[in-house]
Amino acid sequence: MKFRISLEKENLLSFMRKAGYAPEGKTPQEEFTFHRSMGGAFPRFHAYCVVSKDLKFADINLHLDQKAPSYKGTPAHGGEYEGVVVENEVRRITQKSQPLETGNSS
Repeated sequence: MKFRISLEKENLLSFMRKAGYAPEGKTPQEEFTFHRSMGGAFPRFHAYCVVSKDLKFADINLHLDQKAPSYKGTPAHGGEYEGVVVENEVRRITQKSQPLETGNSS
């Protein structure tokens, strides 16, 4: 599930740590990756994040990994990209973010 958070008050690493996520590194596409365990290695939430050039917001693509990749060297896993559990996690994360301004101010 894709959503956007404000980074007006803090950087991405600080925000994601505050939300309970551990940093993993960067993808070849320069996306920052984070995960949040749900008690063991799996299931876990997995987030791919891209920070805007002006550093004011980040676009996050979140999913729930149900299990580890099936075959060594492949990224395939039992992931959920939508549904109630993922929606609740997005809601939990965005509640920690400053509201993003939308529309024109008149």
